[in-house]
Amino acid sequence: MTTNPTRAPRVRASELTGRGWLNTGGKDVTLADLRGKIVILDFWTFCCINCLHVLDELRELEERHRDEVVIVGVHSPKFVHEADPDALAAAVQRYGVAHPVLDDPQLVTWSAYTARAWPTLVVIDPEGYVVATMAGEGHATNLAILVEELVTQHEAAGTLHRGDGPYVPPEPAATTLRFPAKAVELPGGNLLVADAGHHRLTELAADGETLVRTIGTGERGRADGAPDAARFSEPNGLALVPAELRATLGYDVVVADTVNHLLRGVRLADGHVTTLAGTGEQYMVGGPDNGTGTAPLALRLSSPWDVAWSPTAAAFVVAMAGNHTLWAFDPVEGALRHLAGTMHEGLVDGELRPAWFAQPSGLAADDGGLWLADAETSALRRVDLTGRFDGTVSTAVGQGLFEFGHRDGPGSEALLQHPLGVCALPDGTVALADTYNGAVRVYDPAAGVVSTLATGLAEPSGLLVVDGGTHLLVVESAAHRLTRLPLGQAGRRHDGAAHRTRRPVTEVAPTFALRVVFTPASGQKLDDRFGPSTQLDVAASRPGVLLDGAGSGTELERVVTLAADPAQDGTETVVLSVTAKAASCDADPAVEFPACHLASQDWGIPVRVVEGGPTELVLPLHG
Repeated sequence: MTTNPTRAPRVRASELTGRGWLNTGGKDVTLADLRGKIVILDFWTFCCINCLHVLDELRELEERHRDEVVIVGVHSPKFVHEADPDALAAAVQRYGVAHPVLDDPQLVTWSAYTARAWPTLVVIDPEGYVVATMAGEGHATNLAILVEELVTQHEAAGTLHRGDGPYVPPEPAATTLRFPAKAVELPGGNLLVADAGHHRLTELAADGETLVRTIGTGERGRADGAPDAARFSEPNGLALVPAELRATLGYDVVVADTVNHLLRGVRLADGHVTTLAGTGEQYMVGGPDNGTGTAPLALRLSSPWDVAWSPTAAAFVVAMAGNHTLWAFDPVEGALRHLAGTMHEGLVDGELRPAWFAQPSGLAADDGGLWLADAETSALRRVDLTGRFDGTVSTAVGQGLFEFGHRDGPGSEALLQHPLGVCALPDGTVALADTYNGAVRVYDPAAGVVSTLATGLAEPSGLLVVDGGTHLLVVESAAHRLTRLPLGQAGRRHDGAAHRTRRPVTEVAPTFALRVVFTPASGQKLDDRFGPSTQLDVAASRPGVLLDGAGSGTELERVVTLAADPAQDGTETVVLSVTAKAASCDADPAVEFPACHLASQDWGIPVRVVEGGPTELVLPLHG
C-alpha cells in the first residue's frame, strides 16, 4: 500500500479559453473575474455517463457553497456531434447544469490543464492556484472536505470574497414534452412518454401531440404515491408489464428512473407510482460490494437507462448504463440479478458475464434474446439467451470506444455515432436511433447490412412501431416531440466520414509496475480495523493481452505483463481497465465514532507496449 499526503508545489491556474460561454447571459468569464472564489473546473462531455454522475454529485456542494464556490463546466467533446454549439446548449438544459459552461471544442483548456480523462475535476483556490486534480467520479466527500478547508483558510486570510457568481439561468421554452427519452404504446392506443427534461411521465393521445395527463410533479426528486405527489429524476426507459401479470403485480409499466438509480412501477388506472428496485444510492465501480442477495430494494443500481421484458428470461432486462452491465428483474420471484457484463467499459463479446459493454442505453427483446444499443462503443450488440440467465453476446455493428461515423454497408464496416435506441421491426430487421448522427438506421440480420431510413432528426433516442406496424414513432429528444416515419420504404446508402477519437496513449514496457498512490482526505488515515483497507482490480479490453497481473488483490502495487504489440508496428493499443478503492477513517484516536469514507476510482487507460518503454505506471487515488 502506498500513501502520499504531501501537496504539490503551487501552480498558477491557466486561463479559460474556448469558443464561448453558456449560462452567463452572453458574457465571457476570465479567471480574474473569479478571483476570491473557490473555482472547481469540471471537464466533461455530455455523452459520458460518468460525467453525468459528477454533475449530479456536484449539485449539493454547489447549492451549499453558492456564495463561496463557482463551478465551471469545461465541455471538451469526444464525438463530432458534441462539438456542435446547439447540441451543447441543448445538453446543458437537458441535464439541468446550473453553472457557467465553457465551450472548448478544440480542447484548448483541456490541454492547458493536461486533462486525460472524462470527467476530470480541478480545484483552484481564491488566489488563482491549482490545489487539487481528481479524475473520474465519486469525489463528493473529498471535495466537500477540501472546500471547507479552503473557506476557513482564505476567510481568515481575507482572500475569500462571498457573493453571487457569474451564473445566469437560461429561459426554458414552454413545450408539452422536454427532452423526451423513450415511449410505449398503452393498451388503449395512447402513448406514454418518459418526459426526462420535465422529470415526469406524460401520456399523449394516439396522435402523439394531445396531452392526456402527467404522472409526477415535474420537479426533480424521489417520491412514490399519487401522480400529483410522485417524483422522478430524468426517467428514460419504459416497458409494459405482460398483460397476464398486471393484476397480480399491481402495476402496468416499469420505468428506468435513471438519475434516481431506481426502477419504478406505475399503475395506469390511477397513476400511482411505487419503487420496485434500488435503494436510491448509486452503485459505484470499486465501491462497497452490493452483496450476494437478490432482494431488489436492497441493491444499489447505477443509471438504469432502458428496460425491456424478455420472454426468454421471463424477466425485465435492465440496461445499467452507469456501470456497463445488464441486469434481470424478475417481478414474480421478487429478485434482481446481474445478467451480463464485468463493469469494465469496452467492446468484448462472448459469454454473458465476461462480456464488456459501454453505456448500454437501448433494448429490444424478441423470442431468442435482445438487441442492444451500446452507446459509447457506437455499436449494435446482440444478446442470444440459451437459458433464462445464460447466453452469449455478439457485435453486429461497431468497432470500439473511439471509432464512429455515419457509414452504411456490411455490419463489419458500418459506423454509428452514440445510438440510444433500438427497435425490432415487423419484417425481422432492426431499427436504430442513431442519436448523434440525427438518423434512423436499419440493420438487416439476414444480409448483415446497414442502411439509413431517415436523417435530419434532432437526437432521436427512442423508437416504437405503431399504427399496426405501418409506421415507426421516433422520440426526437432535442426537438421535444414525437415524429412518425412510414415503414416499408427502402433504406438508402449513406457513405459519410469515419472518425476516431484520439485519447492520449501511455507507452509502457512489456512488463511494468502499476502503482496506485492513495492520498487520504484531510484528517483521515487508512482503516485496517476489519481487514485490508485497499483493493486493486486490473483487466484489459482484449482477451489474451494481459499475461500477468489480472484480477483482484488487496495491494495497490502490482507487476503487470502485456503481450507484445500484435501488429509489431507500434500502432496497436489496448485499454487497461484499473479499479482501486481504499477505506479511511478519522485519524484522531480520541474520536469515539470516527467518520469513515471509501475512496474508489476506475480508469480506462489506452496503453501501447514498447520495448524499452517506461517500467512504471502511477495513478493517483484521492480519499
